[in-house]
Amino acid sequence: MTDDAVPDLRASDSDRERVAEVLRDALAEGRLDMAEFEERLEATYKARTYGELAPLTRDLPAAGTVPPAAPVSFTKEPAQSGSWAGRIVGGEGSSAGAVAIMSGFRRKGRWTAPRQFTCLAFWGGGEIDLREADFADREVVINCVAIMGGVEVVVPPGVEVVVRGTGVMGSFEHPRHEEPEPGAPRVVVGGFAFWGEVAVTRKVTRAERLRLKERRRQEKLERRRDGEY
Repeated sequence: MTDDAVPDLRASDSDRERVAEVLRDALAEGRLDMAEFEERLEATYKARTYGELAPLTRDLPAAGTVPPAAPVSFTKEPAQSGSWAGRIVGGEGSSAGAVAIMSGFRRKGRWTAPRQFTCLAFWGGGEIDLREADFADREVVINCVAIMGGVEVVVPPGVEVVVRGTGVMGSFEHPRHEEPEPGAPRVVVGGFAFWGEVAVTRKVTRAERLRLKERRRQEKLERRRDGEY
């Protein structure tokens, strides 16, 4: 049965969830950016007919159809052998350091963290975001000097973190403890904070937060279908 044959047929919650699964897969594979994903996802949950659903996945795999149901796991799987290897790329890194004097700096998105990165924040602030970064080696060292300023180092779940910095009327904040994943890189954060702060935090990406939100939505729908409430 094609979309053109039944454009006015009313879509069910299950049909909308199947389309949402295709969109989530497309986001994870890089076929859609975040803005496109959010726009199409909103349209998916507003759709009332197959005719409104069909265009949302027409340019994606299984295009032009309402995709068949498939189990979607939103839980974080243990890293398979070599899964981190693709992000440990060698080389010199995209940037060896940064300086913020009464200003700010940011390293985030797709970049390569070098074996050693040095930064200074003086009456300023900086952000070093490793969630989507590649790594020049299995261990990278980030040296931070924060004088009446602050630096935030953001690492993804699964990465081993060691904090060795010293604070004088300042602080180095450690991330919550988490067992490293097999093959994950090691990030060592050191340096000096004087009337300043270096904070190391673990965060998932925006896309992962959205997937977790959709997981909760899907579980809620399933409980409703099962008559739990």
